[in-house]
Amino acid sequence: MVRWNKGNCELSLMLLRQLLLRPNLLQFPSSRTACDLTLKKYDVIVVGGGHAGTEAAAAATRVGAETLLITQQIRTIGSLSCNPSLGGVGKGQLVREVDSLDGLCGRAGDWAGIHFSILNRSKGPAVWGPRAQLDRDRYRQFIQAELLATPRLTVLEGSVEELLVSDPILDQPGHHRVTGVRMVDGSQPISSSSVVLTTGTFLSGSLFMGQTTSPGGRFGDPPSGAGLSHSLKEN
Repeated sequence: MVRWNKGNCELSLMLLRQLLLRPNLLQFPSSRTACDLTLKKYDVIVVGGGHAGTEAAAAATRVGAETLLITQQIRTIGSLSCNPSLGGVGKGQLVREVDSLDGLCGRAGDWAGIHFSILNRSKGPAVWGPRAQLDRDRYRQFIQAELLATPRLTVLEGSVEELLVSDPILDQPGHHRVTGVRMVDGSQPISSSSVVLTTGTFLSGSLFMGQTTSPGGRFGDPPSGAGLSHSLKEN
């Protein structure tokens, strides 16, 4: 059951405005397959659709780069996996830096904030930490709506198996250039001269239960492919 309130109506109006500008917005995630992308070379490929990946992809498009964001599940883009908060004494510095560069997290925090506070008010201003507690659903909805309406950005659901590199550079023995990525499904390579890896902490992760070890990642997510980890070790 959907509970309609002011926030839902505002989000619906935002999506409606984006649909007027981009009528194919709702078909965007499902219409992109690896086969569709093999004939095009991207300026930047971002692997991983977490917080770092979404900011990296959005930043690349802001400077005019044709960008491809590859993530395992489009529906989890913008998910707050741990504590649903933004800012604080430590992370607040990073949030303000990203926000000053027109990043997404600050605006999403304004949209999804349900409680705002200043930590360490009993101490001096040097250690004050603005922090916002967030609504998980609203934050995820905002990030997804912003990304899927971003010009020059394509979002692909899938996993990268291999990082492709060139032959050794003639005047720099042992050095290679990135040329693209290959997907787990075995489709043709996707070309790019710049690949940003924002795969998080679960690349080639393992789950331990007693004497049993198995590949795994965050709760509810499929394990990251071991191929990319092996590719990094090889190169």
